[in-house]
Amino acid sequence: MKHLIEMVEQHKRGNAKGIYAVCSAHPLVLESAMRLALQNHSPLLIEATSNQVDQFGGYTGMTPADFHRFVHQLADTLQLPREQLILGGDHLGPNRWQTLPAATAMANADELIKSYVAAGFKKIHLDCSMSCADDPVPLTDAIVAERAARLAAIAEATCKMHFGHADLVYVIGTEVPVPGGAHEALTELAVTTPEAAQATLQAHHHAFEAQGLADLWPRIVALVVQPGVEFDHTNVIDYQPQKAVALSKMVESHPAMVFEAHSTDYQTPHALRQLVIDHFAILKVGPALTFALREALFSLAGIEEELLPAKAISGLRRELENVMQDRPEYWQSHYHGDSNTRRLARSYSYSDRMRYYWPDTQVDSAYERLVRNLADTPIPLPLISQYLPLQYARVREGSLSATPHALIIDHIQDVLRQYHAACQGDKSDSE
Repeated sequence: MKHLIEMVEQHKRGNAKGIYAVCSAHPLVLESAMRLALQNHSPLLIEATSNQVDQFGGYTGMTPADFHRFVHQLADTLQLPREQLILGGDHLGPNRWQTLPAATAMANADELIKSYVAAGFKKIHLDCSMSCADDPVPLTDAIVAERAARLAAIAEATCKMHFGHADLVYVIGTEVPVPGGAHEALTELAVTTPEAAQATLQAHHHAFEAQGLADLWPRIVALVVQPGVEFDHTNVIDYQPQKAVALSKMVESHPAMVFEAHSTDYQTPHALRQLVIDHFAILKVGPALTFALREALFSLAGIEEELLPAKAISGLRRELENVMQDRPEYWQSHYHGDSNTRRLARSYSYSDRMRYYWPDTQVDSAYERLVRNLADTPIPLPLISQYLPLQYARVREGSLSATPHALIIDHIQDVLRQYHAACQGDKSDSE
């Protein structure tokens, strides 16, 4: 995709540009991102993960074709030109089928890649780093690279069959943080060594050549590494540039490649900008966006409780807690401790397992009632100041409407604006 190729080219010329990837399927998150992209006239990279969207439906119930159609319909509604959109597939490989023998898992991964590419996804993260049921632990770089090259060959053939030419860009790399944040408490992370990163590249280069894919190499735009950023339920491991100096310098010798940084959620604006300057030019963000969505909705629920009698309110928070208790499969293996600790985690954890419950019909019904209640009753400015102070300032300035929908979108965009700012800059920033 030309947007990504051009970004890498600019970055390599010393203009410290980057791009962020929105990793979410929530309509309000995607709407927030699209409206900001419209405002800034910037490309928008939206990614689906292999556990979220696959050929069987994933946990969203959407196939890649469904997700592609859903995103483009939303973009059309908002009048975002389709040429501004880039769709990516994240962690594409045997991730969903690690409990199966490797032959079966990789057969499923073959079909996964086909379904993403045929649907029109153009940025493909080849992730075969996980061991399957009958694999050694951990896998060698050679096995990981061989499987990635196998999937790349399928992707190229599928793209040519459906579109007449191959215009995919790829991301490779084995040192991938757990999607959605760490399961355990963290205090420190080991930064990928330059030697490990170089070994990953060499193994993949050799495997791609063995598959007859040497010409594809310039379209591998990024390598996933661990720059030392992560979050758990209550803590954030902040980027420390001094620990990544050698790793950052290593990629400077690769003329068409930058680093991709996963789990950058909750990093400070300064840290995000420094990551881009240090060549971690693709920033992935997901849970921080649904965390912001939850903040906005809980704030509106608080306003609703102030304005309306108990019998008239939506009960959104109570409904969420009830549904999460009734269907604990998305959080119980992540949240530990006593009952109060788990209760707090269900609502406030950085890992935001609550995001899996917004599509529930009972929760969605409560959300609709909340928005309807507050749309029918003008929200007093002092309550907006109490619960959404940043939005209050914009309402007072006249740049933001005091409607529930506008307040939600703007609050999510507070996170997105940090990423947009981090991905902009000029040559002087990197000197």
